[in-house]
Amino acid sequence: MKFEGMTDKSIAREIGRRIEQMRLEQNLTQQQLADEIGLSRLSYRKLEQGAGKLENFIALLRVLGRMDLVEGFVPQTVFSPIQQLKLKGRQRRRATGTHASRNTAAGADEDEALDW
Repeated sequence: MKFEGMTDKSIAREIGRRIEQMRLEQNLTQQQLADEIGLSRLSYRKLEQGAGKLENFIALLRVLGRMDLVEGFVPQTVFSPIQQLKLKGRQRRRATGTHASRNTAAGADEDEALDW
């Protein structure tokens, strides 16, 4: 399935559909899983609709015995060797982001820069 062309909401619904399929394969009711996780059945239903909390999703995977899916969902990444050399052994804690070009040129009047 190509997730790139889907909206965030569509992806969440697809994940919910897959959760429902895992539950049905194990012949469990929504109420049974909700009780096991410590949720109301309504909160569990939101998980299957793709609108649940991440912590509840993780708890569900744990109960279903599918924690292996977490590694595939967000795999651990490491910096490239070149990036590690640039950091000189330190761990990166912030991103610098990209600097957008400014609307005003150096020495230009601010009103001129906003003139369309």
